[in-house]
Amino acid sequence: MPFISKIQRQSDYSFFPSSCPIVIDNGASYFRIGWAGESDPRVIFRNIVQRPRHKTTGETVTIVGDHNPALLKYFDCTRSGPRSAFDNNVVYQFEIMEYILDFGFDRLGADQSQINHPVLITECACNPVQSRSKMAELLFESYGVPSIAFGVDAAFSYKYNQQLGICDKDGLVISSGFNTSHVIPFVNGEPLYEACCRTNVGGYHVTNYLKQLLSLKYPHHMPKLTWEKVEDLKMEHCYIAADYASEVRLFQKGNKEAEEKTRCWQLPWTPTPVEEPPSEEEIARKTALKEKQSQRLREMAEAKRSSRINELENEVKGFEHLLKELNHVEEDDIPSFVASRGYASKREIESALSKATQSLRKAKGEQVPNDDKVDSSSAEKYYLIDVPDDQLSAEQLREKRKQVFMKATTEARERAKQKRMEEELEREREKKLEEEKRLENPERYLEQLRTKYNELLAKIEQRKRQKTNGDNANGNHNVSGGVGRGERLSAQQRERMRLLTTAAFDRGKGEDTFGQKDEDWQLYKLMSRDNDDDDDEKPDPDESELARISSRLQEIDPKFFAKSESGSSVSEAPRFRPLTKEDFQIILGVERFRCPEVLFSPNVIGIDQAGLDEMVGVCLRRMSSREQALEERMTNSILMTGGSCLYPGMAERLEAGIRMIRPCGTPIRVLRASDPILDAWRGAASYAAGMHFPHQTFSRMDYYEKGEDWLRRYQFGYTL
Repeated sequence: MPFISKIQRQSDYSFFPSSCPIVIDNGASYFRIGWAGESDPRVIFRNIVQRPRHKTTGETVTIVGDHNPALLKYFDCTRSGPRSAFDNNVVYQFEIMEYILDFGFDRLGADQSQINHPVLITECACNPVQSRSKMAELLFESYGVPSIAFGVDAAFSYKYNQQLGICDKDGLVISSGFNTSHVIPFVNGEPLYEACCRTNVGGYHVTNYLKQLLSLKYPHHMPKLTWEKVEDLKMEHCYIAADYASEVRLFQKGNKEAEEKTRCWQLPWTPTPVEEPPSEEEIARKTALKEKQSQRLREMAEAKRSSRINELENEVKGFEHLLKELNHVEEDDIPSFVASRGYASKREIESALSKATQSLRKAKGEQVPNDDKVDSSSAEKYYLIDVPDDQLSAEQLREKRKQVFMKATTEARERAKQKRMEEELEREREKKLEEEKRLENPERYLEQLRTKYNELLAKIEQRKRQKTNGDNANGNHNVSGGVGRGERLSAQQRERMRLLTTAAFDRGKGEDTFGQKDEDWQLYKLMSRDNDDDDDEKPDPDESELARISSRLQEIDPKFFAKSESGSSVSEAPRFRPLTKEDFQIILGVERFRCPEVLFSPNVIGIDQAGLDEMVGVCLRRMSSREQALEERMTNSILMTGGSCLYPGMAERLEAGIRMIRPCGTPIRVLRASDPILDAWRGAASYAAGMHFPHQTFSRMDYYEKGEDWLRRYQFGYTL
């Protein structure tokens, strides 16, 4: 089976005799494997499995524990996330556990199909017999181990520290692991599992809570907040507050002490490059280049103009030569001569000559008289308008109607253009007068503009309210307080209703003669529904004037803000500032002690269970012999072990919490293991190296003869 990992494979597996046991600390977070009698495990990796497929070949590979993130770009990990064999701290996915054991034995150096060494593997306190029997079946059937033994990791850690002289024979061990936390009492060096206590809170919940808080606080940096990085932040910056409430109040005040306890994690950030102003040499170079390009464009335009002038001169000469030839042609031969040259009449040739002459004058830059334009437009373009219809053929009549339509359209366009020019001149004149007023008395002019703006705004708003709610000024109030249909109609709509009523009344008097007169059709147009919205389609002069005054006020008054229809100021468009170094910082303040607080108050994350200090009291109450001297000896030797006991302030907080639930004067001493993470494996390795270990194992022959049910007798034992 192909494995991807950065852990090197051991090469001295064959040097160990078959009687040397293999020690496995099977934790929910990390898997540790090594040889009995050694001080440190040989192989350590995370207890997770991931099986992605290669993006190119489609081959499924197995990634166990730590891996190189650079290799993941070649694999599709969207359908296969990291999976664990544990439910809390109990193994239940033995298919994944088999991948873990395969990888562990492979990295230890095993080069055979069977493992010919006894195996000592750790488990949680009060592990279910079903899980223990499945683990034994896996080791015997799949790996062929000669014998196995089970032991509790917290018990091994306590016994190891007892050998080092850190704790006494009578005491308590508080083991806070990845998913769960246990409190196990020891009497005369032996664990009492019937009095142990467990809560389903551990390091996983602390990390997950910290990840949630940081993701809510910095949603734009969520891709950076990976599980591994948050785990590192937790172990580096989190601590246990001696008094949680007072610590929260300290950060609420935000004084200097709170700032000193705040930590900052700087994310990778590249500052935005600042554009420096161009130098004088650069400006001169760009100016010269621009002038060179302009000169080239001018030369190209001059060449094009010369070519156009030559073409127009040749065209004019051609028309003049054609007219000279036409003068020598007899009157009867003129139509055939003109038709042979591609023209309809002599007048058309003269019109083309006039147009070419005007174009030539324009190309040379000469002034073209307006009289010529008017004459050409009236006499040459529309030469059939003044000719009587009886003198024209059918084709010329069609051309005449076309010229009449074009002349009317052109004249209308000229009138509209003249009107726009007059309006523009009028606006310029009014603007000039306003500017003179402003320069004469700026304050008075500004006050007049503001007054006029407010009046127009109030007028427009009142008109819109009347249109929406009806005009109640005429006294037509409903008793119920509602608005009637007549009050919602505009003046034009009310006039239409009156006309409809009058027409219906007249129709009932006698014979219906509506439509015989032209005035009836005019009345029909007034009653038509198509004219209802004419007022809405026409631009409102008040609104146009309001927009003009608002624009003028914005130009001369920097404190002016245009108001919307509801009266509130229009908010400006958001201005996006460039990102700075502070935008890429993760600030850890209250999160430093708020997340580890779940170990003492699991209800913070919705788990209704006891905290670590309460578990000590529960454990002491469960003991069958409630001797005062024994309880004092046990509280005088409380050992902390497990990865979640590494937070600063853990011992002080535990001591303060236990002191509050114990009688006054009770001796309380909280100790930390020499190495809370590795002491469980070291204790197991020391125990497996002892002479009595072979008698405490469960052999393969016993498994085949007695079956897995024989493991029940060791359910509450220290080891098998």
